[in-house]
Amino acid sequence: MSSAAAEVPASTAGKLLRVLGLAFGLAVMVGTTIGMGILRTPGEVAASVPSVPWFLLVWVLGACYALLGALSVSELATIRPRSGGLYPMVHDALGPFAGFVSGWTDLLGYAGSIAAVSIVIGEYIGPLVPVLKGHETSIAWTVVMMFALIQWRGIRIGNVVQLVTSSIKGVALLGLAIAAFVVIVPEPPQGAAATARELPGGLLLVAAIVVALQSAIYTYDGWTAPIYFGEEIENAGREIPRSMIGGVILVLLIYLTLNLAFLHVVGIEAMAGDPFVAATAASRLFGPVGDTVLRVLMIVSLFASVNALLLAGSRIPYAMSRDRLMPALMGKVNAGGTPMPGLVALTAMTLVIVAGTFETVMALLAFFFVANYALVFIALFVQRWRSPDAPRPFRVPAYPLVPGLALVGSLVFLGASLWSDPGKGLIALGLLVCSLPVYRIVKLGLQKNGQG
Repeated sequence: MSSAAAEVPASTAGKLLRVLGLAFGLAVMVGTTIGMGILRTPGEVAASVPSVPWFLLVWVLGACYALLGALSVSELATIRPRSGGLYPMVHDALGPFAGFVSGWTDLLGYAGSIAAVSIVIGEYIGPLVPVLKGHETSIAWTVVMMFALIQWRGIRIGNVVQLVTSSIKGVALLGLAIAAFVVIVPEPPQGAAATARELPGGLLLVAAIVVALQSAIYTYDGWTAPIYFGEEIENAGREIPRSMIGGVILVLLIYLTLNLAFLHVVGIEAMAGDPFVAATAASRLFGPVGDTVLRVLMIVSLFASVNALLLAGSRIPYAMSRDRLMPALMGKVNAGGTPMPGLVALTAMTLVIVAGTFETVMALLAFFFVANYALVFIALFVQRWRSPDAPRPFRVPAYPLVPGLALVGSLVFLGASLWSDPGKGLIALGLLVCSLPVYRIVKLGLQKNGQG
């Protein structure tokens, strides 16, 4: 296995700062994972499985998948900690092309997620400040640029911002959940109660669960956040597994608490299809001011998501550059420990998606996320076979059962997604196939410039 230093051209090698700890790992995971998803997806899950036990089970299954993944990825992430997320592990085990596919789709996923969260912030600010209503795109651009400028100062200030915003987010969401159980909720107006829907059976139930899991898995995505800072976390062999495993459990507890609160206040029938269950719950809890209260809380909490996503995503081009799969410029880091060219590239991609139509991109994110996870789980088996005696600060328990279940779950999910929604599934497969000529073009261009 070649060392990282051997892969980095001396003229462009930057210096990431090893200044992060467990608190940052948990904060960046909460910031990345708990975003707009928990605002929107409870209604989507309830529409697919309008039964309280199945509704709650979907959220538990999503967490189980994330936990299996966290246990498996922790081993790979601690063998040779590198910043850049899933990409370095896939590249090391499966080669440059698989690494390129992983890195490129991951970067697209981050840009799409930041764009979506920023647009939601714009939607929430509009009604609070009437003069800004109808300017969601401009607000989203401003939010992205604001956090990009903050991170330009360096990882230390990014760390502080993440700790503060994630703490506010956790307190705000738990406060809403507690209020749901202590505030007396008025009965809905006569005739306003939703009609109960029957749970489908047979294959229709399987399809409904798959659709619900697509939403839940997207909402849990973010459990890999600490590995994007592998070279920047002190004692990475210990703190990365603690951050990911502890973070998945923490997020599950927050999601279950919130959803139980929504069920208590709104009910499964009224939740089904509601695009903003949290807003409905707040309105019933706090009356006319409920919408304002929720909007302020969620704007602040979504700031944590934008900061975390920009922090993590900017490390992907940096890592790919070190392996000569992106221009050498992307390997530069400023004095504050920020990979500035990578941050600029991610910011530019995000601004383009915000300006255009990103609904299709968002629909494909869950497919890309799980496909990337499948590559990482395969990489774990390859590394165990290739280097069985290599030092491993963390070893996945019950190997090969745990990563095997994670891999099978990923493949089943991908197959079920193709079966239940063949249109979007074929688009996703087509984009993956198109990555081969893109890879060839990139490699050819870098070789002509003496970088390949």
